Amino acid sequence: MNKDQVKGVIKEATGKAQQKIGQIMGSSEQEAKGLAKKVEGKVQQKIGDAKEKVSDAKENLKNVGDGT
Repeated sequence: MNKDQVKGVIKEATGKAQQKIGQIMGSSEQEAKGLAKKVEGKVQQKIGDAKEKVSDAKENLKNVGDGT
C-alpha cells in the first residue's frame, strides 16, 4: 500500500463517521461535509491504486529488459 492509498482509507473512514454524526445530530451541513470527505478519500485511494499499477508496470518492463 502506498501513502495515497493509506491516506484515502483514513479520509474515507473519517468522512463516513462525520456523515453519520451529521445524520444523528440532524446537521445536513456536517452530513454533506462527511460525504464530500468520504468521496475525496475514495478518489485518493484510486489515485494510489493507479500509481501502484504504474510502478508495477515499470518494474515489469525493467525485468523484461534485464531478461528476468
